[in-house]
Amino acid sequence: MTPSRTSTRRKVLISGASIAGPALAHWLHRAGFEVTVVEKAGALRAGGYPIDIRGTATEVVRRMGILPELRDAHTDTRRYTFLDADGRTVAALNGHAVAGGEEGPDLEVRRGDLATSLYALVRDDVEFLFDDSIDTLDESEQGRVGVTFRSGRQRTFDLLVGADGMHSRTRASVFGPEEQFHRYLGHCFAIFTMPNSFGLSHELTMWNVPGKAAALYAVGDDDRLHGFLSFHQPEPPSAALRDPDVQRDLVGAVFADARWEVPGMVDAMREADDLFFDTVGQIRMPHWSSGRVALVGDAAYAPSFLTGQGSSLALVGAYMLANALATNRDHATAFAAYERRTREFVAQNQALVDKGGATLFPTTAGALEQRNARLRKLDTMPFATARPAHSALKLPEVASTR
Repeated sequence: MTPSRTSTRRKVLISGASIAGPALAHWLHRAGFEVTVVEKAGALRAGGYPIDIRGTATEVVRRMGILPELRDAHTDTRRYTFLDADGRTVAALNGHAVAGGEEGPDLEVRRGDLATSLYALVRDDVEFLFDDSIDTLDESEQGRVGVTFRSGRQRTFDLLVGADGMHSRTRASVFGPEEQFHRYLGHCFAIFTMPNSFGLSHELTMWNVPGKAAALYAVGDDDRLHGFLSFHQPEPPSAALRDPDVQRDLVGAVFADARWEVPGMVDAMREADDLFFDTVGQIRMPHWSSGRVALVGDAAYAPSFLTGQGSSLALVGAYMLANALATNRDHATAFAAYERRTREFVAQNQALVDKGGATLFPTTAGALEQRNARLRKLDTMPFATARPAHSALKLPEVASTR
């Protein structure tokens, strides 16, 4: 169904301006909706670690018209090197083989490059409220959602979509505490930037011992690296999630006896002003909507970075939600269609987590040796992939008023 140009435009508020939010805003605007995006950050977040655009998501960005610029922004990682406890090379993989070839279906770009491309698509057509967030919401007004923002402004909308990430406040407000939906996968990680004093270029170097990993990621020829420290933790460290100083102390203690370049990485982590610490986990929900509120992307079905599918699920989920809303005037019918058509795809990609975790972060000496043996074989296979395969979804057409 294509909305009439003379019909009343439905107003949608989207919470979150990372990946899923602007992608959804683009498709809803094309379908004739009046869209507002609220983002707690003061501006668009530039830079960031590399993310994948894979499988069906590649078709989504092609339909958006931004595939050529994302191909230009491709990080072109040329080498993946895996090291043992003493820093000796276990395996070295050709980056183009891992990604499926230079012109293969997978893309790897800086998260900020994707966010910038998405924002450029909608900034002139969609209202953005930066440095603000939803304080309270009220669905008691018939047919509308009343929203009070942190800034004090009050607005009403026909629909609200939470695209505000794995630790979504929208989800907590409407569906309940995160603990109900969070599946902890037994690992924690810290990401930060540090000086590139190693001369690395277009490559990732990963050190592993059982239950611990450290990586240096050179995205291009920058003078900064992404440092990554990950470790097995049977129970989530709740105190560390709320206190950056506790996070730094925890990571420092875990890697206190590590060799290679890890001591210097820990020092850099302590000094970093962009440290991001979190647990490795998924969000699994029985339903992605309630009343006039729906969730998309990590807020609804974060797959964890072990799958390599977080950004791709955000792009595909946004497309499928927009299609459902564009072709169903009744929001309840639309939300049900979105979930019915997308859930199996989400489940298949979330199930990749076990393969991804076993490949990247073995927790025992035996599992690590098996992983290394697989990597050595990959080194001799020109088109093998070291990351989990992804599932595909046939995309419907999104109605457009253009």
